[in-house]
Amino acid sequence: METKIIRMDEQNIDYEALKRAGDIIRAGGLVAFPTETVYGLGGDALNEESSGKIYRAKGRPSDNPLIVHICKLEDMGPIVKEVPRTAKLLAEAFWPGPLTIILNKSDKVPYATTGGLDTVAIRMPEHKTALAFIEASGGYIAAPSANISGKPSPTIAKYVAEDMDGRIEMIIDGGEVGIGLESTIVDLTEETPMILRPGYITKGMLEKILGEVKVDETILGGSPGKAPKAPGMKYRHYAPKGRLTIITGLQGKVVREINDRAADMRKRGEKVGIIGTDATVSLYSADSIKSAGRREDEESIARTLYRILREFDDEDVTVIYSEAFDGISENGGIGQAIMNRLLKAAGHHIENI
Repeated sequence: METKIIRMDEQNIDYEALKRAGDIIRAGGLVAFPTETVYGLGGDALNEESSGKIYRAKGRPSDNPLIVHICKLEDMGPIVKEVPRTAKLLAEAFWPGPLTIILNKSDKVPYATTGGLDTVAIRMPEHKTALAFIEASGGYIAAPSANISGKPSPTIAKYVAEDMDGRIEMIIDGGEVGIGLESTIVDLTEETPMILRPGYITKGMLEKILGEVKVDETILGGSPGKAPKAPGMKYRHYAPKGRLTIITGLQGKVVREINDRAADMRKRGEKVGIIGTDATVSLYSADSIKSAGRREDEESIARTLYRILREFDDEDVTVIYSEAFDGISENGGIGQAIMNRLLKAAGHHIENI
């Protein structure tokens, strides 16, 4: 299969090209597209064969639910049993935006899209190209991140092509994404709304709208015996090829420990990468040293994390050490989302010194 790549940005949307992309979706094909979070791998959410193609293209387990992307508020109604007041409040406050809500599905949505569940995950992205593409495709796009399952999610089209060339019909290259981490997921089918995946929309932001909001205790590994309920969180994700270890503690001790381990690994013939911040990268010695940004600017770290992990893969780095980025309190925040993804990438291999 030849994968066509078309380029456009939000200020210069090529509607004729999006019509061709929409035709691919309507015919049961797959198109990767940019959102404000990460690139998505889109198929017709109401076509179980299209959902099957998404799972096969990604190598994704078919019991891992897909998120249905819509472009109009009124499109939520037909795919759920009912739209509760909580969903209306969140949609009014955060859509379009990086928030996914889980509701009980209607018969319109096939089980192939929901991973066999009676619930459906829905979001309306805050990206003009994405919204125009969804509308051109019929209004319902099932889309996980556009990467091989388990690898870091792509934030630029280069990495979509690296994983998906020859597997899908088209890639819409919209440049680098804005946020860099997947959407917050909140389950509204529980008696008390529950965050199943942290993201840009924080617990505090949600509580201002809904009141009490709980957090799934598996998010930061607090209950390893339980399986997460959310799309994209049940299986190992975001992992680079190299073995990643997170080192946490006082800054000086962390720098010394990482440098000692890096030196030892290099003597053994490993190619070592280190993730630090603007304040610490000059203190490290390794084959590849990258700054995730300023520690006080968590949005920059979120935007950078997946790209850094992908760059280490490009450089054939075999061992990676990273500082922790846990400056947010347990009440949640984007710092919690960053650590959630980093812990998943490391297989929860974190050491406190």
